[in-house]
Amino acid sequence: MQFTEGAIDRIADFASLVNERTENIGARRLHTVMEKLLDDVSFNAPDLIDKAITIDEAYVDRMLADIVGNNDLSRYIL
Repeated sequence: MQFTEGAIDRIADFASLVNERTENIGARRLHTVMEKLLDDVSFNAPDLIDKAITIDEAYVDRMLADIVGNNDLSRYIL
């Protein structure tokens, strides 16, 4: 699995934003963001053995935008 530099920046942005809007739990927030981001990949991992996976900025936005945009959901999930 590879992460583009843009994806890494977006992940950090999302984690920081949620920390600002909700309780600031520091690096633990990054851990929960990563869990949510990679949920589908982890679930489908057995079927992806021989496939290259690249996490890009668009994928990060698609997987995290709804949760980060909803403060109540962010508190509950992240």
